[in-house]
Amino acid sequence: MSWLDWVSAILGCLGGFFVLVGGIGALRMPDLYTRMHASSLTDTLGSMLILGALMLQGGASLETLKLCAIAIFLLFTSPVSAYALGNAAWLSGHRPLEWDPEREQDVAP
Repeated sequence: MSWLDWVSAILGCLGGFFVLVGGIGALRMPDLYTRMHASSLTDTLGSMLILGALMLQGGASLETLKLCAIAIFLLFTSPVSAYALGNAAWLSGHRPLEWDPEREQDVAP
């Protein structure tokens, strides 16, 4: 294996790890806003790392240019869609949980 294969494998594994952590975060967090935050950040980073690994494997070709276009598209659309989802939830009246120090847990406002 060349150094390019090693770097590509490391980027792919790191990307897969971040996507896995985002999925676990979406399941484990207590409310919509923290779930959305956990999944949107880690999925954006994970997909960028995976696309970077694929670009390294593609070399200087049309495939790499297409993967770069996909990465740019995801870089703009993932945060915008997370914002739109959060804004729609806020406008519909869904409020985030608040910390109650007396009960030492999150409670609905």
